[in-house]
Amino acid sequence: QVQLVESGGGLVQAGGSLRLSCAASGRTSSSSIMGWFRQAPGKEREFVAAIKWSGGSTYYGDSVKGRFTISRDNAKNTVYLQMNSLKPEDTAVYYCARRPSGSTVLLSATRAYNQWGQGTQVTVSS
Repeated sequence: QVQLVESGGGLVQAGGSLRLSCAASGRTSSSSIMGWFRQAPGKEREFVAAIKWSGGSTYYGDSVKGRFTISRDNAKNTVYLQMNSLKPEDTAVYYCARRPSGSTVLLSATRAYNQWGQGTQVTVSS
């Protein structure tokens, strides 16, 4: 069973940057995909970005393209989300999640992921 632990959230002013980390413990398949989602109060959980462990192909939600970058360090079993040019509307709890290998569900859908971290709060002040 893979456990996911996020870190790196905090309070930042608009225009600032933060880097989130997601450490995965346990056995991870090289063909699985790791994703970042976020959820603001009163809103549905939203896809942010995803990356394949093997090959490193990346995918982004429209609201973060050009500002956020997802990356991974296979040796450390860690996925990162570098967030630049942050806006107040980026305020949310950010979750990392694992989409199992062989899944055919759209990778931007929450139901594609069967393992989730506990989340880390990101607050962007105006």
